[in-house]
Amino acid sequence: MEPLVRVQNLVQSGVSQVPRQYIQPLESRPNNHSHDQNNNHTPQSSNINIPLIDLSNPNDTILLDSIRHACREWGAFHVINHGVPLKLLHDVRHVGRSFFEGCPLTDKLEYACDNASAASEGYGSKLLVANDDTVLDWRDYFDHHTLPLSRRNPSRWPSKLIPNYGKVLCDYSDEMKLLCEKLLGFISESLGLTSSYMKDAVGELYQNITISYYPPCPQPELTLGLQSHSDFGALTLLIQDDVEGLQVLKDGHWVTVQPLSEAIVVILSDQTQILTNGEYISAIHRAITNASRARLSVATFHDPAKTVKISPASELVSKSSLLRYRQVVYGDYVSSWYTKGPEGKRNLDALLLDS
Repeated sequence: MEPLVRVQNLVQSGVSQVPRQYIQPLESRPNNHSHDQNNNHTPQSSNINIPLIDLSNPNDTILLDSIRHACREWGAFHVINHGVPLKLLHDVRHVGRSFFEGCPLTDKLEYACDNASAASEGYGSKLLVANDDTVLDWRDYFDHHTLPLSRRNPSRWPSKLIPNYGKVLCDYSDEMKLLCEKLLGFISESLGLTSSYMKDAVGELYQNITISYYPPCPQPELTLGLQSHSDFGALTLLIQDDVEGLQVLKDGHWVTVQPLSEAIVVILSDQTQILTNGEYISAIHRAITNASRARLSVATFHDPAKTVKISPASELVSKSSLLRYRQVVYGDYVSSWYTKGPEGKRNLDALLLDS
């Protein structure tokens, strides 16, 4: 296995300057306004936040209108009264932080993922199989394969270091699946489709849970915790701690998503944009770093099986709304994403049909 320095260890060693491989090109740095249409706008200090939707709203019309607006305009939104026990949100953050901050590196390395293989389960620091010129994210993570149950192997999780780790992850996985299915139903209904449309189109859910740890960075203006991208699956559900870091690109501006301890961030992914024929957008997002506080987030990804064919819903294609995307086998899409790298939506744009 290729040796790889963990970002947390870099920080603990007392580095005062970011190593070269973590320095983002000028146009990608967090204080660069190349995306901004108005350079007077400072997204990090903006009071704007992604929409907040109460899933317990008894008025179906208001609820679906809210979801429709959020999916069209943002591709991301907060949900509250989502049905997931708040204690479980606390517990999953706690076991994640316990792993990164309470376990020696030698113990953590027993769970290291394979650096030579993309999307390998375990403790890692590198999202892609990097070339020498690949810029690395200022992040360590632990990725778990949780669904279908045939992929779930708790022996690969650090339960011997943190005794309740496995139970918390399994409970969290089950709750996230239920919430994902509920949200796919609402998204379908908000488009005038049957409530089961999105769920049926995606098929059996493949779920990964990634706990990301972003150590303090001595030069946050040069780095990103996670580079700009849209997720390649169907739907991502994310929780943060109380440290800002997640940003969503909205109308050319980076908007910082203010952490809400009881809320879950819903992020539409590329296959949902394809299935809705571009009616709804997958959110381009990234994570920035800071100099003083470590940040932790937990992202739960819900994807189709690699063999599933994804194409726009025929009900959404008409004379007034032409077919926008060609059909794609999901596994081919994932391979392209890992080969070319994320970089915004370039993989999704490759499927656009000429109008």
